[in-house]
Amino acid sequence: MASETVDRPSEQLDEAGVWTTTEDGERVPDYDATFPTINEGEVVHGTVVRVDKDEVLVDIGYKSEGVIPVAELSIRRSVNPADEVSLGDEIDALVLTKEDAEGRLILSKKRARFELAWKAIERAAESGEPVDGRVIEVVKGGLILDLGVRGFLPASLVDIRRVQDLDEFLGQELRCKVIELNRSRNNVVLSRRAVLEDERKEMRQAILDRLNPGDVVDGQISNIVDFGAFVDLDGMDGLIHISELSWSHVNHPSEVLEIGQDVKVKVLDIDRERQRISLGLKQTQSDPWQQVLETYHEADEVEGKVTKVVTFGAFVEIMPGVEGLVHISELAQHHVENPREVVSQGDLVKARIIEVDAERRRLSLSLKRVEGGGVTEHADDAEAVEGTPNLGLSEEVFPEGAPERQAEADEAPEVPAAEPQDEAPAADEAPAADEAPAEQVPAEEVAEAEEPAAEELDASIEADRASPEEQGPGDSEGAPPAPPD
Repeated sequence: MASETVDRPSEQLDEAGVWTTTEDGERVPDYDATFPTINEGEVVHGTVVRVDKDEVLVDIGYKSEGVIPVAELSIRRSVNPADEVSLGDEIDALVLTKEDAEGRLILSKKRARFELAWKAIERAAESGEPVDGRVIEVVKGGLILDLGVRGFLPASLVDIRRVQDLDEFLGQELRCKVIELNRSRNNVVLSRRAVLEDERKEMRQAILDRLNPGDVVDGQISNIVDFGAFVDLDGMDGLIHISELSWSHVNHPSEVLEIGQDVKVKVLDIDRERQRISLGLKQTQSDPWQQVLETYHEADEVEGKVTKVVTFGAFVEIMPGVEGLVHISELAQHHVENPREVVSQGDLVKARIIEVDAERRRLSLSLKRVEGGGVTEHADDAEAVEGTPNLGLSEEVFPEGAPERQAEADEAPEVPAAEPQDEAPAADEAPAADEAPAEQVPAEEVAEAEEPAAEELDASIEADRASPEEQGPGDSEGAPPAPPD
């Protein structure tokens, strides 16, 4: 048995024609014929037999070990050979040079891996299958993955949402889809977001099938925008509109929520075709309107704080989450042109409830109907209305058209004032006969003094046409003049 094992190689050598004849006719073994045929550019398989700090030796069954320089070990820069391979590892390597100047066989592990990996990447790009790679670098704008080829993963495609800190992915194994491939530039662009969206597509459908309007579910705030907040429902986002955040007025969602906060929300509506979920946060909280209906009634006097001043009035919060409107006509006894003449945001006021609309959840208030009501305490940072000081004067002090009438009156000719008449003497105090009678004023002068100037008459007529109910030049005291025909 042993002889057969020994003789078999000899027979194989003979059959393989490994013997050659020299010029002298001597028959000698042809050792070169026993070595595998290799060509530059081919990928060969071998075993690591030595690891040095600057190179690795690999036995590929050739007449000499192949040498892999440290620069040809990995696509990563500045690597330690001991971190890449170990003694006895079986690896693939690309033949760079059969014999260099020193007669060495030069191999490249990274280029062999590149060739093999590129073929796998091409197949994955065609089929849409994901590829796996380890993050080896964080660069400007994204990550570099080791796929055997340097693959670039843009920061915008790392996750479904924008990732702020990319360093946390360093060293992680990520699964991505190939979205761009260019062999001439050795360019591979990846997307992890596409993989996550595919995974969540099934999860979203399962969530949509599970949820129904009216359900109360737990979630986490994933993003905050001006018009509301998005809640992660364990695989799918739902939107809480800003109007559904709180029973009280909210200027911005960040006032009541923060990213990462755990919340309990109520499902308000589900659009299964568009895969959208509308959520409400205030519906999971106690409704302050129930307390209003139980506590307050019409004609009750309440105290509150001005939360907002608008052109048509002011909103007053009488309790957390409940605001009432004081219409501009209910702010003061006198006519108010601008609500800011009377109240400012932050003022404390005393008001009367004039209407409670439970169905529409509206509360109407009045300041002028409260005896001693109005502003009880002004806000420290209240802003004065430019050009309109709050003097507390009624509109009658400045009737409409007064400046125009004053200007017209100034242009009218000056009428000399009649001298005061002495009181008529009593019957028993008749002047003596020898006393000269008082100087009589001509009747024409008296008539001229009593008759108003033509300009004054025109001004009175124009004022009556503009504002017939207002008292103006030429009108007597008492009831306002009748409007002209």
